[in-house]
Amino acid sequence: MSDVVPVTLSPAGRMSAYVVSLDGLRAVAALGVLTTHVAFQTGGLGPHWLHQVWGRLDLAVAVFFALSGFLLWRPHAGAARQERSSPPVRRYLAHRFVRIWPAYAIAVVVVLLVLPDNHLADATVWLANLTLTQIYVPLTLTAGLTQMWSLAVEASFYLLLPVLAWAMRGFSGRRARLRIPVLAALGLVALGWAPLTTLFTLRPGITATNWLPGYLPWFIAGLILAEMAADEVGRTTDRPTRRVRRLSSHALPMAVVAVVAYVLACTPLAGPTGLGEVSTGAFIGKTVLGAVLAYALMAPLVLADGRHRFLDSAPMQALGRWSYGIFIWHVAILAAVFELFSIAPFRGQMPLVWVLTAVLSAGVAAVSYSMVEEPLRRALRARERERAERERREKEPGQSGDRASVAITARQPSVSKATSAGS
Repeated sequence: MSDVVPVTLSPAGRMSAYVVSLDGLRAVAALGVLTTHVAFQTGGLGPHWLHQVWGRLDLAVAVFFALSGFLLWRPHAGAARQERSSPPVRRYLAHRFVRIWPAYAIAVVVVLLVLPDNHLADATVWLANLTLTQIYVPLTLTAGLTQMWSLAVEASFYLLLPVLAWAMRGFSGRRARLRIPVLAALGLVALGWAPLTTLFTLRPGITATNWLPGYLPWFIAGLILAEMAADEVGRTTDRPTRRVRRLSSHALPMAVVAVVAYVLACTPLAGPTGLGEVSTGAFIGKTVLGAVLAYALMAPLVLADGRHRFLDSAPMQALGRWSYGIFIWHVAILAAVFELFSIAPFRGQMPLVWVLTAVLSAGVAAVSYSMVEEPLRRALRARERERAERERREKEPGQSGDRASVAITARQPSVSKATSAGS
């Protein structure tokens, strides 16, 4: 985080800037999730401090959520300060669907058909996984797809975001200074979800803490950063917020905050790693520390005028583009690695298994990106351009007719004057 080279942004500001380093950070998060799963499957989780470090890399999910919150909330934060309307909901949902579902659906179909553990999967398992509702349907998180619980949470956030933007539409212009306090308060309220779930009576196999409210603070960390980035000149934030923003833009203090948060998360404050039972207090502790960690990792990248040599490097940028594919495929590939290379699960060999899983996952992800994800996004953008061009052409005849009417009207007084004189 400290290897930063200054760069000057355009006057348009950070709301229209492409933050290259975030792709590199997304790659780090994807490899973090992969590492914690490899550590678990090879028996690399336990009481040793290094095992705690591997296991707590599950907080990479917090980084994913904060990244989504930041990137998707930026247009709303900018619109509030310029007092203009937010982006169209229909276009937003179309882009979200194309971004995640087609590649995801291919992974689900392949994993359910190919992995032997899924040969008995019934229609409920298929439907729940294809619709990203497996966190609400009992016993549908199946082999090779168990990591998709977080994607189901993310899909829930996609649906919530337009509602939240609508609810905050009154905090615009001069009142935009209240947006960060309101979002922070919402994050604090969300911490009450875990205690509230103890009052629920749910069917076996459903964990309500895995629903969106439980992880909303991780998204809100990104939302708050989007609000800070939207107010580069400090006109719509109060003095304490401006001070926090200045501090957050510096890599060194944020690196210290990130390290402290991660170390604390490796203690009982955040509960056990792996599949151990997590108490309500530990769940809240993990949620808070995950939000702090994600904020500290992202803040210098999105608030400072600089570039990060490591995150902006060609390999990290490539892995960032492939990160979604790495995420959706790596658990199934990990299962295949044990089978194909005759490695017994939970018997060690973590470095070997990690290399094999990472390389194969990156390869499959590259294919997914080049043949599914990017072509579909390009097709959607091309369709939008065609629609915009068609609408522009449809308006042109009316506009030319209006111009002709104005021209005739402008000439009419002189004609009338000439007729009067002639009579």
